Amino acid sequence: MLSIKNLHASIGDKEILRGINLEIKAGEVHAIMGPNGAGKSTLASIIAGNENYEVTDGKILLENEDISELAPEERAHKGVFLSFQYPVEIPGVSVTNFMRTAINETRKAKGLEEMPANEMLKLIREKSELLEIDRKFLSRSLNEGFSGGEKKRNEIFQMAMLEPKIAILDETDSGLDIDALRIVANGVNKLKNKNNAVLVITHYQRLLDYIVPDFVHVLMDGRIVKSGGKELAYELEEKGYDWIKQEQEA
Repeated sequence: MLSIKNLHASIGDKEILRGINLEIKAGEVHAIMGPNGAGKSTLASIIAGNENYEVTDGKILLENEDISELAPEERAHKGVFLSFQYPVEIPGVSVTNFMRTAINETRKAKGLEEMPANEMLKLIREKSELLEIDRKFLSRSLNEGFSGGEKKRNEIFQMAMLEPKIAILDETDSGLDIDALRIVANGVNKLKNKNNAVLVITHYQRLLDYIVPDFVHVLMDGRIVKSGGKELAYELEEKGYDWIKQEQEA
């Protein structure tokens, strides 16, 4: 599904990623953990096509197609979805209208006609019911006045509507209380299937109690230094990251 090969990236003169190799297959959930400044959010941004970073070496393949040179919107049309830590507010644009535009732009990029209004309404109804979203929520301006939990739930709704191939959740648990965390995680769990994949980026093991990963990777100093199963997240919670540094130096 997603294959990252020897990825090096910089911002200005500072090298942040120093040779990332990662293979994510369809149906899998991968988690990336690591200390502040390790390069986790940078990796998420680069997969999505953020042009503030310069990729100096390596490739990003989506279903064996090299997407390294594509613009962010082209990657989105091909099935890359990024959930932001801090979603932007768009006053005057309702959640429903935003989704209608996003879906029709993706269809246009694929040479399809706009989705008929009755089909769109049916899809919105189905996905909002699946995620237990109130209809009134859908008529509100995008993220304007939303709580942290509402913003994250809205992003999971976008994910449900767009049905991406690879969904990247960048610290989606940031600032969420337990109830909001559970709602977001339940939404992700309902949406994952054998034809898509999820990459979760987090500081904390607690999110992984709800979204159970198949693989956990530790990112430090711009490299993946250790990989394992979900038990690795518990080990990190208990021991921190210093033991991995010591292990590397030994």
